[in-house]
Amino acid sequence: MNDTYIVTLYVIIEDTLNLMSYVDDSRAQVKAAEVLTVAIVAAKYFENHQARALGVLIGMGYIRRISASRFNRRLHQLGGVLESLMGVVSDLWSGGEVFVIDTLPVPVCKRVRAKRCRKVQGREFYGYCASKDEHYFGWQLHLVCDAQGIPVAFDLLPARWDELVAVQALLATLAEGSCVVADKGYISYKEQLLAYLNGGVRLVAKFRTNMRGNSEADARLIRRYRPRIETLNSQLEKMGLQRLHARTNQGLALKVLASLCAVALSNAL
Repeated sequence: MNDTYIVTLYVIIEDTLNLMSYVDDSRAQVKAAEVLTVAIVAAKYFENHQARALGVLIGMGYIRRISASRFNRRLHQLGGVLESLMGVVSDLWSGGEVFVIDTLPVPVCKRVRAKRCRKVQGREFYGYCASKDEHYFGWQLHLVCDAQGIPVAFDLLPARWDELVAVQALLATLAEGSCVVADKGYISYKEQLLAYLNGGVRLVAKFRTNMRGNSEADARLIRRYRPRIETLNSQLEKMGLQRLHARTNQGLALKVLASLCAVALSNAL
């Protein structure tokens, strides 16, 4: 672990909560900033094993003692605050006019256990990852990042849903004049036209080999910026995003949020 990262992370969270006018309950012995720090440190260094991260940080004197069950309840109560924190981090450190969009599998269990899964049920959660040529059961993370690898928009949807389902909602958060680089899964003249008409955003998808090729300018743009989100996906995979253990969908979403916060701060600092 990196002491500088942990201390800087806590200071950023504490200052952000103060700007949000967040006030801890007078009965709370552990501050909200400490709880959120543990969640993000768990994502960065412990593959989202929060109980393990909690024990280590308590043992090293970073935070005051709190039981794992109490920590879990506090973190669930702070879910909205964590989401707001992610928004603040994106607004502060993201920039530029070029962004990249992609999807990442977030399985909830092995496919052979899908019928016994209690978190989600239904055919819409049976997904396929073309880049890895594998089937999985769970969710799909739709993600937009800037050229630095800082997430700026995201959504968690059933794995079977098409990549284009969330594209307009994600692009609506970007400034007018932005350019978004995408892979072959986002080829759609209709979506490109809607993105431009609704928000002035240009969606550049890489054409398949049996289609007319991209212009030279677009091809250079794809070659330059497309690897950025592949690196971001690799960072999230190393944080255990595809091996998350959670009893509820809310718990899974919190770990995904913590991972996005961790990777955003890592790429920004």
